[in-house]
Amino acid sequence: MKSMKSPVVVILLLLPAFCRGQELASERILGQLEVVATFNGPMPTGVTVAGDGRIFVNFPRWGDNVEYTVVEVKNGQTQPYPTAEINRYNEGDSPADKLVSVQSVVVDPTGNRLWILDTGSIAFGPVKPGGAKLVVVDLNTNQVVQKIAFPPNVALPTSYVNDVRFDLHRGAKGMAFLTDSSPPGPNGIIVVDLASGKSWRRLHDHPSTRPDPQFVPVVEGEILQLRLPGQPPQRFAVGSDGIAISPDSKTLYYCPLTSRHFYSVSVDALADQNKTDAEVATTVKDLGEKGGASDGLESDAEGRVYLSDYEHNAVRRWSPEKGFETLVDDPRALWPDTLSLAADGYLYFTANQVERQGSFHNGQDLRQKPYVLFRVKVDGKRIQN
Repeated sequence: MKSMKSPVVVILLLLPAFCRGQELASERILGQLEVVATFNGPMPTGVTVAGDGRIFVNFPRWGDNVEYTVVEVKNGQTQPYPTAEINRYNEGDSPADKLVSVQSVVVDPTGNRLWILDTGSIAFGPVKPGGAKLVVVDLNTNQVVQKIAFPPNVALPTSYVNDVRFDLHRGAKGMAFLTDSSPPGPNGIIVVDLASGKSWRRLHDHPSTRPDPQFVPVVEGEILQLRLPGQPPQRFAVGSDGIAISPDSKTLYYCPLTSRHFYSVSVDALADQNKTDAEVATTVKDLGEKGGASDGLESDAEGRVYLSDYEHNAVRRWSPEKGFETLVDDPRALWPDTLSLAADGYLYFTANQVERQGSFHNGQDLRQKPYVLFRVKVDGKRIQN
């Protein structure tokens, strides 16, 4: 009587040896990521770490149910910051007195002050009068100590103020530099004198602050396009977004969200109100392609720039001497957003799955909670005052 082999056994015998027990080659994982916190509510964008290790995160009002747009993370839990009341914005409230929709939180080089960048815009809608502003919180007292509102000729009706960096040694109390990433444009850099509160636009609609018209982002193996129900696909195009400043405060780095290039410009030129925008533009340098498109930027005391890479789930670092190196390449880093280098030697960043939002998938929300706050050990030092 002939022995009968099951179909499964026959298939296994026919398989090549490399498919029977041998591990196949796969993309390597770089960087030892640590999970700091997870979020099961709205998606986060910004993160910053104070000098004493306190962690702050923000949740913009893009469409999720956002109870508090700024929180402090304690023992993995979120608490509204600086108060629950200032975070409760409802239609009819004064946009100047509440946090409307915060895109970025940054602890300045003193390590003791939290700067909250309020877009004043709900779901990328028009900026509410008085809503676009910087709110400063003293981390020793947890009290708001200053508010700087942007006038309508600086934060335009279509503006989306995105991220901010500081030079605290310029002028009486220092200066701030912000990106305007407005999806419809025009884009640019906003300069703020912190003593007077006066602000002005630079590189307004300059090619370096606009989306790259030739760039096609590819994320998770798909071309990233706006795909809304009942409408043909549209190009995804967002301007100046990530921003970082050199430790000597002479150079500002920035990049459009939809571009693989990043740029630098003279801080002296940005800050000089006597210079024309055309004169400022002569100091712009295209630092070349960086291997992928970036959301957040950060810098260290050694003069290096850290760049997220949302196309490749990666974080890179650039220096004039060495060029680019990859610090993180991990499939869990789904859309690495904001970067924050802390005093403890860790680089913190949020991963928020921007590419899986319903606006890119015909209204189907493919995001998988929780969103994650990661950190990775690096050898850079935080820029301190």
